[in-house]
Amino acid sequence: MKQRCFFLETIAVWAPFSAGDAVVLSLEKPYAVIGRTPTPERWSMTIYERALAFVHDGDAVGLGSGHASTEFITELGQRVRAGLNVRGVATSRASEELARHAGIPIISLAEGMPLALTVDGADEVDPHLNLIKGYGRALVREKIVAAASRQLIILIGPGKEVPVLGSRGKLPIEVVPFAVPLCQDRLIKLGCNPILYKENGVPFVTDNGNYILDCLIAPILHPEQFEEHLRAIPGIVGTGLFLGMADRVLVGDEHFNLVAEKQRTIP
Repeated sequence: MKQRCFFLETIAVWAPFSAGDAVVLSLEKPYAVIGRTPTPERWSMTIYERALAFVHDGDAVGLGSGHASTEFITELGQRVRAGLNVRGVATSRASEELARHAGIPIISLAEGMPLALTVDGADEVDPHLNLIKGYGRALVREKIVAAASRQLIILIGPGKEVPVLGSRGKLPIEVVPFAVPLCQDRLIKLGCNPILYKENGVPFVTDNGNYILDCLIAPILHPEQFEEHLRAIPGIVGTGLFLGMADRVLVGDEHFNLVAEKQRTIP
């Protein structure tokens, strides 16, 4: 294993690499993302198999929600049935049901903290590994479980990498039902177009008993500042902005074979 030091202004980041790796360092602040193409042996694995490599016997694992998480939970269940000793903390009732069916023991957040890692998907990933999540309607519990974990690993397929958060035009926000009119008014003043998410003509109720406002948005040039404005609105429980939370992003092709692995490091 070799090491090479990259200097950007006064920032130095050590990046281990193997022969044949392509190493890419973000040229924009916070100089924190190292992207690497997989070595040949990794090309032959899926993003789910790669994620499983970070799970160890005895771990408490956060189980995300959505398509990518569903496949990961299914494959983790196969490892559990083969003898792997892990416990799961689910981010939604749907993920809990799937995990129990797969044979994964489910525990509470209190029993699992601190979790070794959480594996989840994302709807957008920017070059700094900031995320938009919540298209699967479980954003608040996903954020709580991720924050309770030592490591957050994100699984994505094609179309999820964006140059700027908000490029896909939607940001889910979970709100207290009573506060919907106030939240909509304040969100409009921030330049959003908040639409109450419904299923079968009635407001969708989250696992926390709240509603979801799908905010139609333009690309977010200053996500940290925007998040502060959103969280200042009474009645907003949580937003789909996951800033500075992802530690590693595994990128798959249309068949979810691993094609890139990106890691956040501390400069």
